[in-house]
Amino acid sequence: MKMPPMLPLVICGLLCTSAVRAQPLQYVLDPDRSWVHFEVLHFNTSTIRGRIGPVNGLVLLDAAAGSGDVRLAVRTGSVSTGLGFFDARLRQDDLLASEAFPEAYFVATRFTFSQGRVATLRGEFTWRGVSLPLELTALRYACRLDDSAALRAEVCGGDFEGEVLRSEYGASFGLPLVGNRVRLLVQVEGRRPIAGSQVKTP
Repeated sequence: MKMPPMLPLVICGLLCTSAVRAQPLQYVLDPDRSWVHFEVLHFNTSTIRGRIGPVNGLVLLDAAAGSGDVRLAVRTGSVSTGLGFFDARLRQDDLLASEAFPEAYFVATRFTFSQGRVATLRGEFTWRGVSLPLELTALRYACRLDDSAALRAEVCGGDFEGEVLRSEYGASFGLPLVGNRVRLLVQVEGRRPIAGSQVKTP
């Protein structure tokens, strides 16, 4: 997976803290359970729905400090609506522009927590070469202990909601017959190997 070039420096900066402060917890997204779903109004009559993914990336969380870092990437050519001809149309230059911009990125370093759980994350969404602010709100978030695999792991994840105006990224084809507002529903699960039986909930 091709990740943003600053990712190694960011991870080092977050992990290389003093011994007094606990290290952030690092989670690797599970590609089988991490996807971006989208919804957009079509001719003011029905809603077009589809998904893009899987989402790849890393998440660092420090609930005690109220901080986090997310670096995610998704291949735009993976779009799927259930209609092959429509998916091909969405990949063209005036919409997803999958050939010119094969990946979209979300980078977030501003987190809010509620009762020790992720509530919102604010960052920058890059698509079609344009980077703009994006906030994702947790619709649900939880952690669990996974003993099913050989390597015991803590799994944390949830559903997050956001919204973008596609015209701001240069994808204005079909306006106003096809809606400008695109609702994003992001499902993610991250895994962190653990040695003991106690599960921390960031």
